[in-house]
Amino acid sequence: MSAPLVIVGDSLLDVDVEGTADRLCPDAPVPVVEGQAEHHRPGGAGLAALLAARDGTPVTLVTAVGDDPSGRCLEDLLSPTVEIVRLPLRGTTVRKTRVRARGQTLVRIDTGDGRAMGRPGQVASASAFARAADALASAGAVLVADYGRGVADLLRELLRGLDVPVVWDPHPRGSLPVPGCALVTPSEAEARGMCGEPYVSPERTARRLVRDLDAEAVAITLGERGAMLARRGGRFGPVPAPHVAVGEDACGAGDRFAAAAALALADGASTEDAVARAVGEATRFVADGGAAALRLPRPAAEAPVPFPPGASAFEVAAAVRASGGRLIATGGCFDLLHAGHVSLLRRARALGDALVVCVNSDDSIRRLKGPSRPLVSERDRVEVLRALGCVDAVTVFGEDTPSQVIERLCPDVWVKGGDYDERSMPEAEAVRRAGGEVVILPTVPGYSTTGLIAAARAAS
Repeated sequence: MSAPLVIVGDSLLDVDVEGTADRLCPDAPVPVVEGQAEHHRPGGAGLAALLAARDGTPVTLVTAVGDDPSGRCLEDLLSPTVEIVRLPLRGTTVRKTRVRARGQTLVRIDTGDGRAMGRPGQVASASAFARAADALASAGAVLVADYGRGVADLLRELLRGLDVPVVWDPHPRGSLPVPGCALVTPSEAEARGMCGEPYVSPERTARRLVRDLDAEAVAITLGERGAMLARRGGRFGPVPAPHVAVGEDACGAGDRFAAAAALALADGASTEDAVARAVGEATRFVADGGAAALRLPRPAAEAPVPFPPGASAFEVAAAVRASGGRLIATGGCFDLLHAGHVSLLRRARALGDALVVCVNSDDSIRRLKGPSRPLVSERDRVEVLRALGCVDAVTVFGEDTPSQVIERLCPDVWVKGGDYDERSMPEAEAVRRAGGEVVILPTVPGYSTTGLIAAARAAS
């Protein structure tokens, strides 16, 4: 699609506090979460906008954002990939904080009371509403992500009668969709609340909502069961998931579904094809870890993470976690450091706030590569790596794989070169257990330690 997808709705800041919980608090039967790291991402309409933009689509987000720390963080996270039309907000930006341990959410804390404010005719908000009207007029499709914080209500008249597909993702606290929506996407629980009769089945409820909402179609999302689609004229049927999503965190799946459906409709897909595509994308999203797996770079405006002079790898990791930053780690022998290594390390460091390099010990290399290796001693390899400006700390491991040191460091991202793949990487499971993700970066062609050794021997 050449015209942008315009997303209208309420944005909030999602924060995941990650750690481990191995003991109970002595004064209450609650777990003690240790080793905390904070990960920030957009929520609500902001998450839908981010996910759509990651598909390579131009996205305009019409939302209300507060001038407070959470609002500024939210804007910093979105602005690199999303065009924001900012409406005024009364109160503070909503922030939802989940405290998690080993992939399980223990408690969620909601703060902020912000609601969209202003009216199209008011002087103070006239320019913002004019920009919102211009955005809607140029849209290829519109997604309304209504989280009940007032944005959809303020723009309701502008949303009526648009000549592009309108997908409405409702919320129990929000208002009913405008008549004529191309698709309404409630969850099963939301559909129960919207239906004016006792809940019987997804089929009957979807057909009832098509009539009551005067919508072209309603797709009730059913989690791992896919969706139930009903269209104007009485046609209905299930849309099964392509496979069962094994992920434990479904947070954000509804936003992924609605954004994928809107993009498909904008591309000219039929309603059935759009819903099938949305079911597939939402299923993959959950299988890949859901919203909790999203790791966004810290906003550039934030101060760098301070490290004590000569800090060890584990001190650097603790400092990054304490500041809510993103820890990157990688590992290898780094025998005869070459330009390919340096390129990989520089690109890895750009993914976060600190880079820790895990280096095989001399004994480990001999077991892996034979008695003639390494060519460069452990001490010298560490010194050369520490001298690189992109490396924040180095640690040595004596095992055949870095799994044990990964479980101590708990990196957000484990980086390896493109000559590896995650399935054949023995430490990948340790990365996942520690709450991180594996990123494979392309290698620089023509560089390898084995090739350098062979060239040197041939020259001699």
